[in-house]
Amino acid sequence: MDNREKLLEQLTGVDSSKLNYYVELKKRNQQVLKQNSRLEILHQLARDINIDMSISDIIEGAFIKLPQTLPCDFLGLVTIRNGELVLKAHMPRDFCKIENFPAHSPSLNVIRQKKAGIFNLTSHELEHVRINSRHHGPLKSLAVAPMFKREEVIGALIVASLDDSAYSEADLSFVQHLADQLSICIHNARLYKQVSRAKKEWEETFKAVTDPIFLVDTDYNVLLHNGRLPSEMQGFWNTAVNNKCFVKLHGRSEPCPECPIIEVQQTGSPVFRRWQTESGLVLDLSYYPVLNEDRQLSAVTIILKDVTQKIKMEAQLVNSAKLAALGEMAAGVAHELNSPMTVIIGTAQMLSRDLGQDVHDEKSEALSDIINCGLRCKRIIQNLLTFSRQDQLSVAQVDLNSEVERVLDMIKYQINRSQIWIMENLDPELPRISVNGPQIQQVLTNFLINARDALAEVERKEKIIEVSTAVRMQSGKRWAVIGVSDNGIGIAPENMSKIFTPFYTSKEATKGTGLGLSVSLGIAESHGGAIEVESRLGEGSTFSLVLPIDQE
Repeated sequence: MDNREKLLEQLTGVDSSKLNYYVELKKRNQQVLKQNSRLEILHQLARDINIDMSISDIIEGAFIKLPQTLPCDFLGLVTIRNGELVLKAHMPRDFCKIENFPAHSPSLNVIRQKKAGIFNLTSHELEHVRINSRHHGPLKSLAVAPMFKREEVIGALIVASLDDSAYSEADLSFVQHLADQLSICIHNARLYKQVSRAKKEWEETFKAVTDPIFLVDTDYNVLLHNGRLPSEMQGFWNTAVNNKCFVKLHGRSEPCPECPIIEVQQTGSPVFRRWQTESGLVLDLSYYPVLNEDRQLSAVTIILKDVTQKIKMEAQLVNSAKLAALGEMAAGVAHELNSPMTVIIGTAQMLSRDLGQDVHDEKSEALSDIINCGLRCKRIIQNLLTFSRQDQLSVAQVDLNSEVERVLDMIKYQINRSQIWIMENLDPELPRISVNGPQIQQVLTNFLINARDALAEVERKEKIIEVSTAVRMQSGKRWAVIGVSDNGIGIAPENMSKIFTPFYTSKEATKGTGLGLSVSLGIAESHGGAIEVESRLGEGSTFSLVLPIDQE
């Protein structure tokens, strides 16, 4: 019975159809496995390819995996440059060299038609492909797929084999998917490079700005800075326990009162402030809002500009303007007083001559007093004129002791009427030095007025100002020192760093502008010198103008 059924199955072809079914099923399973393998390769390529990889690295990564599922002895990428095809990258890297693509080139046809194609070519048709002798050749089968950037064709992907008719339509579809995937990767890599380049250029520009710049978010965190912080402000920055701007810039544990960032949040407009540090720096702060795509405030850009020198220059301009006005007034006073003073002195001298040389005569002594006081008045007027014309005088060899005496002649009366005793301790051996005399008088005048004001605030039986000159040896050089000491109120330690800051003053508004010491320091530095200060609170202060004697 069994043999009969078997014979019938063979005669009717039932057994044959089963065999064909299993053969077809096996074939389909192989195709599914092959398709899955290709999808896995595409997925693996997309995952492994980095946006910072070069095009050559991307092609190499694809070439390593392709032989698992597709005949591939050569993989190349051609692009269009100035209307011509160029072999941009290929694997193996030393496989071949292509000088020019002929008009019949498969790549050109694919790019023109924007459609992938399979090409089985003769060696004659591939003469433009010069294969390295280290590799087998020639190539016989090509699967070429266009590469798109949106709707534009930017090149073509070439998969080639040494075998005849190596590719099917299914293979070509896979090559097109591969080309699409590589196009996306290459485009992303280019975009990444553009963004990286723009980011680098922006960062370099940001760091090149000489003024300190900070980017601070709405929660006071410093997001970015250009590392240009002044050395005087590095202390808080280096020891900050967190990234808050009020900690890193001000050493505070909480936001600053009336913080400009809050005002920027409320108004959405730039805010400008001026800040004077403990070290005496004067900084202009500019706060600019940074808005996100929803026009909401996301951060604040803070720019610090050191205007200390600018303020000093402005102070000197103000002082120069005052001196110019004083010069005009002094010229007018001199014009008005010189004539009557000449008459007074001349008349007194004639009367004295007529009375003779009797020194015991009371009239003669009175006339002598008139003459001496008149000459002193003329000398004071002349000193005032010289002092006010300092910009017109150049540097010359000057006797510093004489400059001190001229200043004391002008100002001694103002100090003495405040019941202050002036002591002079001038070094007679002090050499002449090359300076602008009137400017030195200006510095000394400022020292003396400050000393007088410091003594006006103390209750002492004996108020003393000592003016001294001396020679000091330091670092192998000789220095002339003009010192003014007082036993007044002194300067608090926390204010010592501020005394040379323009417009800083501890005096009442009617008694000082805060410009004197700032201008004096500028004069000292312009002469290659310095101003030294020693002070003890409640005991007194000493201000010393130090000038080089030996010019280099």
